[in-house]
Amino acid sequence: MAQIKSEYQYEMLLKKIERLMDIVDDNTPPTDPDYIELDLLTDLVEEYETEHYPIETPSLIDVIKLRMYEMDITQAKLAELIGVSASRVSEYLSGKSEPTLQVAKNLHQKLNINPYIILQ
Repeated sequence: MAQIKSEYQYEMLLKKIERLMDIVDDNTPPTDPDYIELDLLTDLVEEYETEHYPIETPSLIDVIKLRMYEMDITQAKLAELIGVSASRVSEYLSGKSEPTLQVAKNLHQKLNINPYIILQ
């Protein structure tokens, strides 16, 4: 299969995909030429982006802060939720301390944080 060889090709394919997305919708049959072209081009772009624009796994600190924002809770409320002191939460968020195994388990259960992120 073909491969994107330059940033210019990548940009042109993004524009082509955008035009095709205006044409193809949920009712377009998979045998439609526009559907097939869109499918192939998105695969090419995905492969290029994976190589040239990798998305790194977020840090535990960033994920905890995001969950706190999403849940609209303070450090004090988080401390209560995971069973530690507010000062300990502050240490976690500043990177001065790492959660214990029990706290990691609570972060996973109470905040629904992926164990992989907690253990990295």
